[in-house]
Amino acid sequence: MKNVLIIENSSLFREYLRLKFEDNGVEVCTVYTPMEASGKMRSLAPDLIILNNLSDPQAYMRLLKQKKSDPNTANTPVVIITYSIEQKMLLDLVPYNVKKVFTKPIKVDAFFSVVSEILNLPFSIDKSPGIVEIRVNDNIIFVEITQGLNRDKLEILRFKIKELMDLYRIRIPKIIVMIKDINLSMADTPTLIKLFDSVFQSANLQPNNVCVLTSIELVREFLSGNKDYSYIKVFSDLKNAMEALVPKSDKDESPEDNKEIPKDRVISNDPRKGKEEMLLVFEAEAKDKHSDFIDAVMPNLRIAVIDDDFVTQEFIQNIFKKTGAIVNTFFDGEEFLIAVDTWDFDLAFLDINMPNVNGFQVLKALQARDIRYPVIVLSSINQQEAIIKAIQMGVKSYLVKPLKPEDIFYKSIEILKANF
Repeated sequence: MKNVLIIENSSLFREYLRLKFEDNGVEVCTVYTPMEASGKMRSLAPDLIILNNLSDPQAYMRLLKQKKSDPNTANTPVVIITYSIEQKMLLDLVPYNVKKVFTKPIKVDAFFSVVSEILNLPFSIDKSPGIVEIRVNDNIIFVEITQGLNRDKLEILRFKIKELMDLYRIRIPKIIVMIKDINLSMADTPTLIKLFDSVFQSANLQPNNVCVLTSIELVREFLSGNKDYSYIKVFSDLKNAMEALVPKSDKDESPEDNKEIPKDRVISNDPRKGKEEMLLVFEAEAKDKHSDFIDAVMPNLRIAVIDDDFVTQEFIQNIFKKTGAIVNTFFDGEEFLIAVDTWDFDLAFLDINMPNVNGFQVLKALQARDIRYPVIVLSSINQQEAIIKAIQMGVKSYLVKPLKPEDIFYKSIEILKANF
């Protein structure tokens, strides 16, 4: 039996890889750090080593040098997964039989294609259509499934839900599963079971904390006929689904808690429609465990803040100051659109109501230029229709003013992790 040594500091990602390899008949040993891997490498003489997150390049280079010096492991192939890597380090890796370096997010099918070639083993990967998107707004997890039910993406789903729960410290989750634009038949019943198993395995869900939004009758029939899921309520209208999850009587009357979720998200146009990527973006369980991501990605980011409020500009600048990210501020959309011709941005915070060129005009101009920065809309509470319109124009998410530092930080990590 082939065996693989995985060095990974995220327990969620370790578990995902372990299950995937074992399902394909490969023995797996997982460790947390290069130091732990040192002894395991000698005793196992693995057929493949997978290094994930080069957060400490010196420690990993020491491990690779040890591998090369040992006759039993000198020829062992290595696959590396990381957020980013410098050209110089790529050259430094050549002597150590590094077969491939993947930068995140990676396509699962491409990753296992390389692994399959190295181990000379076939790996079962579902290449059927299907897009799975997961977003958190107001501590409600939205799972949107379109175009098809891809089994591998549904397997990833439960790990991503756990990650977002940890990121936002959601103790008792509320989940809306939105299923649309899919032609289903009775042959898809096992995949539907996998979908809902993934959702429930990811969290300790209570019956009244999950609902389904769909117009597909087969999904409704499946749930009502399955004793494990018959209690799940199914809706065809997002407003009704939201009210079922968060009854008005349970809402605090404070402005912050009265924020609403955009009602039209389920029918909005996705600018990425047609792209069938499987994103592997799993990270650690708590805020301090995001240090690898912050250290590797943030210093290389350029962030735009487009808001005519100087206080908001300073507020967001201060949040990212210690991360090393470059934050450029603009008092209106006109200034920003001029800068777009000079700089590439990785993330933009965009106010809607601004003089000269407002937020909607900025979004329209970006669409016309086929520029798809991740955009987080900043909105006041009474701008619900504006939020809906912005999301339909392709923004990634929204934040309602007044802003909190932790909300901006967590939302940025959530959005950026879908792109790195």
